[in-house]
Amino acid sequence: MKEDAARLISLVDRFPLLRIAVWGDFILDEYLYGFTRRISREAPVMVISYRNREYALGGAGNAAYNLAALGVEVEAVGVVGRDETGRDVRRLLRRAGIADGSILAEQEFATPLKTRILAGEENTKKQQILRIDREGEVPGIKPLHNKMGSLLKKAAGSCDALLVSDYHSRTVTEGVYETARDAFRAAGRPVAVDSRFRLVRFKGCTIATPNEPEVEIQMKTAFEGGTAVLIAAGRALQRKLQSPALLITRGSQGMALFERGKPPYLLPVFGSTDIVDVTGAGDTVIAVFTAVLAAGGTFREAARLANFAGGLVVMKKGTAVVSSPELKQAVLVGN
Repeated sequence: MKEDAARLISLVDRFPLLRIAVWGDFILDEYLYGFTRRISREAPVMVISYRNREYALGGAGNAAYNLAALGVEVEAVGVVGRDETGRDVRRLLRRAGIADGSILAEQEFATPLKTRILAGEENTKKQQILRIDREGEVPGIKPLHNKMGSLLKKAAGSCDALLVSDYHSRTVTEGVYETARDAFRAAGRPVAVDSRFRLVRFKGCTIATPNEPEVEIQMKTAFEGGTAVLIAAGRALQRKLQSPALLITRGSQGMALFERGKPPYLLPVFGSTDIVDVTGAGDTVIAVFTAVLAAGGTFREAARLANFAGGLVVMKKGTAVVSSPELKQAVLVGN
């Protein structure tokens, strides 16, 4: 085995020794499967015969699930409603071996639910044809935010890193983030952020992992100009975040890592460019990146392992995860 591969595998072997806090929007992903039968007489749409339903953790829940699948001990911190969807989220967390003691149940909050409808002819691969998002309003209760901040400050004393997963369901606030960030930084622990629409509000994080479209929105630019435009936008966003590093995921183009005082590190995509499903791939990337940093790895080592994991998970259907054995095998193949 090459020395480089041995080093990466040794980092993966440390994952079971870690405890990582995951704070963010805990979402339930619902998948409805059916078979296409005919065109409706009521409207020019397909009639689908329902066959089965599946549930999976989404948002921060999927990031937590990815960490747990790698052997990391996870402390989930967040809010769900006192509804059936919230109970399903907690049930799935416990099934994955994730402690839900720091998940607050709020009477006035509706747990976010994303329903994906997949259909196709019998004995064929089912395609997603529609997604329905149900998101509830977050009650403006300051004591709830204060309690969240207290839970995160406490977690800073027992966890090796903090992963923030902001899916814009309005349970992640800037004030609580700053409290958590300062507590984890004071303890010398990394803080990783994945924010769908509000990344620039999470200043001072250790690492952020936006994808290209998210960077384009945040920086009001377009990447048609090629790598030079990407590098300029990445550098500018990193400065705006006041972060030591930034990882931009680029789909079939791989990833780009920006570190303070170093040239950009461009990684080609691992595996096939014929992607099966990108659902939850960003959660896999940030989970692996965070775990590697918590295990003592460098930003480059974290980027390489996250790139391997991202290449694996997009070849799986639905909200999927990568195991430690799969990741170690990818290291051997990729080196």
